[in-house]
Amino acid sequence: MAALCIALSVVATGGLTPTLAADREPGKASTAEPTPWEFAFGSALMSDYNFRGISVSARRPSVTVYAEPRYKVGSNLELYAGLSASSVDLPNRPAAQIVYAAGIRPRFGALQLDLGAEYLDYPGGILFDGLGSPATCTNGFFFLGQCNTSKAVVSFWQAYANTTFAINDRLAVGSILDHSPSWSNSGAPATYAALTVKADLPRSMLPAKVGGFVSGEIGHYWLGTTDAFYGVPAFPAGVKLPDYTTGHIGLGLTYKTATFDLRYYDTNLSKANCNVLTGDHTATFGGAGAITPINLSGLVSRWCSAAVIVKLSFDMTLAGLK
Repeated sequence: MAALCIALSVVATGGLTPTLAADREPGKASTAEPTPWEFAFGSALMSDYNFRGISVSARRPSVTVYAEPRYKVGSNLELYAGLSASSVDLPNRPAAQIVYAAGIRPRFGALQLDLGAEYLDYPGGILFDGLGSPATCTNGFFFLGQCNTSKAVVSFWQAYANTTFAINDRLAVGSILDHSPSWSNSGAPATYAALTVKADLPRSMLPAKVGGFVSGEIGHYWLGTTDAFYGVPAFPAGVKLPDYTTGHIGLGLTYKTATFDLRYYDTNLSKANCNVLTGDHTATFGGAGAITPINLSGLVSRWCSAAVIVKLSFDMTLAGLK
């Protein structure tokens, strides 16, 4: 956090090379060195905030803003710190999702790496332990003495290693790998691995000054066993969370700093298993078929079902605004 504040301060107050008085004289060329600093920032509005196949905005619209100071060590190595804030609607009712990140981006020819760690913070959460009245359940519902619960603090950190390989100037493939020792502070370790692809559309297919691309991702989450807070009668020490496969595919159109994205998301999670993963506060009773040893309440969630999401984003850099 201190490093991020320092980076922001340098960019805002002195990271750019100053211009000397002599350099401002008419007809005299500037000898100032290019600055190694850059500052990226942006915002987005989306019809649903979907993170790896699961809605974290309860199928409602969400907004996000971000800032990322960057420092080029050399032509093939960049350091960065990141800060973003997004509106969410989660079972423990946090005020927002705030992500702090830091990492490095080395390049080896056509191969770009992105290595780092991030902390996903959900401040202002409320404890729902399911002990007592329905008001102690995230969705205010008991069945067979069971209901959806959530810790007040669901913040967690994860490390990541991503790659992008440019096959040519219009086609790139990549990979995603990250790991958290306690996914959503559940006590369950989690590892996610995915393959990605992005292809730019031919210019002849698009209006002047408009860019376009199609992209997709297919990945799998391996999830471990929670701590005792999320235990159930059959597994009082903790529940083995269901692994799942997820993916998305979509079309993006770009104009200057704006990107319009239309994307399809889906997972192979059942609505009952989705409820186990999310503790959904909007969950409904799914009938006897939804009752399982790890979902004894019989509640089901649609947060992991197929969804088509529209997103409008704006991405800029200070250098690009000059």
